[in-house]
Amino acid sequence: MTAVLSLRDYTLDYLTGSRPLRVLQDISLDIAPGEVLGLVGESGSGKSTLAWAIMRHLPKNARELSGSIRLGDTDLRGLPPRELTRIRGRRIGMVFQDPSTALNPTLTVGRQVTETLVNNRGLTRRAAWDLALELLGHVELRDPDALMRRYPHEISGGEKQRILIATAFGCRPELIVFDEPTTALDVITGARILDLFARLRAETGVAALYISHDLALVSRVADRVAVMKKGRLVEEAPAASIFARPAHEETRKLVAAVPRPENRLVHDRPGDRVLLAAEAVSVRYARPRLFRPPPPPATHAVGFDIRAGEILGIVGESGSGKSSIARALTGLADFSGGIRFDGRPIGSARDMDGAYRRAVQIVFQHPDGSLNPRQTVGEILSRPLKLFGTGPANLSGEIGRLLEQVRLPAAYATRWPHQLSGGEKQRVAIARAFAAKPSLVICDEITAPLDVSVQASIIELLLALRAETGAAYLFITHDINLIRQIAHRIAVMRRGELVDLLPIDAVDADHVHPYTRDLMAASPTPVG
Repeated sequence: MTAVLSLRDYTLDYLTGSRPLRVLQDISLDIAPGEVLGLVGESGSGKSTLAWAIMRHLPKNARELSGSIRLGDTDLRGLPPRELTRIRGRRIGMVFQDPSTALNPTLTVGRQVTETLVNNRGLTRRAAWDLALELLGHVELRDPDALMRRYPHEISGGEKQRILIATAFGCRPELIVFDEPTTALDVITGARILDLFARLRAETGVAALYISHDLALVSRVADRVAVMKKGRLVEEAPAASIFARPAHEETRKLVAAVPRPENRLVHDRPGDRVLLAAEAVSVRYARPRLFRPPPPPATHAVGFDIRAGEILGIVGESGSGKSSIARALTGLADFSGGIRFDGRPIGSARDMDGAYRRAVQIVFQHPDGSLNPRQTVGEILSRPLKLFGTGPANLSGEIGRLLEQVRLPAAYATRWPHQLSGGEKQRVAIARAFAAKPSLVICDEITAPLDVSVQASIIELLLALRAETGAAYLFITHDINLIRQIAHRIAVMRRGELVDLLPIDAVDADHVHPYTRDLMAASPTPVG
């Protein structure tokens, strides 16, 4: 049987500076009709570059040195741009990691879907509209007609991803490339997307290249798995065996880094002293008088406490109010209700004086958005030291100590954020939080954009800093398996309300909220 996709000895360089950078080296792989090949590896291993090479959408500084890329009997490397345009979407589709950037914000959903169907299926606009309604209904989107008339900013991330998947399958390609399609989604939405993918794959028989850093997820959706390291394929095996019996050192490292609930990393018990208590905290972003009926609050009367030295995990799907709680506790969002910190009442952001803001620090999900690109790492770390007066007279020495505390060389003080990897940027953000000598650090999805091995190193760092400083953590995440490894208690939020607050060893109990059970069931664990 002819492979749908076949690569042989494919090698690619990027021209950067004084010498070429080898990105892909002697890549050979096949994907059979109806097969799903999972592609895993650390950030920078070449996974996405390989996807763009297959899609024939490489940057201008790319140089293909050798090898072939064939779609069935078609040599993709030998096609002119006009022929490639006819193949993209029609014979080979792609679903991107972030649906928000894959949809044009200036066009309605309906126009974007129908234009794709017109171009790739040769349909009239009326026929394309009717097919689009059918496709959106088939992927379980409610009221497709109304959805087609909306703009991307008016729909959720999960809805956007369903639209992209429906459009890709609707073009009836031979192969679809999925590049981290659930990374930006919460665990329940991600599980629904995977169920949808499995159903559509069974109905259409399409082949797929499924790229992800989530090994637990890949082990459940792929027939075979290929592992990349520094531009090379180092192992390829059936999904059922590669995680149970990994042969290559890189595969063993990736498998070992996957969070497993049974592998608890925190064994102590926090003290009884309540450090912070949220008392009926509600956050509302829109002014009720401007809307009829008024929109519901982002959070409604949420109450919980955090004890000194405790790790409290907050989980829930997108829109559940997790990040709104973090914004309220740090004064980034107005709130009603109250906060008590070390027994002191905090009624609003105006009550959060310098002492409170020093003691309660936050690390955000995307360090690219929180690190000033116009400041060096040293300048970034010097700001909290000067602002809160927590640094010694030897400022450069303290900056070096902070960097070494987060396992970075002191020489990184002279670097700029764009010169760092994603994991290194997040370590700088963590160092900035600990420069204030906080009692509580709020971690808002800080491992979500990281691959499993980098995530494991960040978690190891956070636990070491907690042991060294005694700081408590409020850890917001979509990763249920991770939070079950590190948290003392877990708070479960749904539609702005707190539905469960449990010791971590009680999440499987019979008395938990049904939504908590749904979260646990939706969390993938590795096969094998």
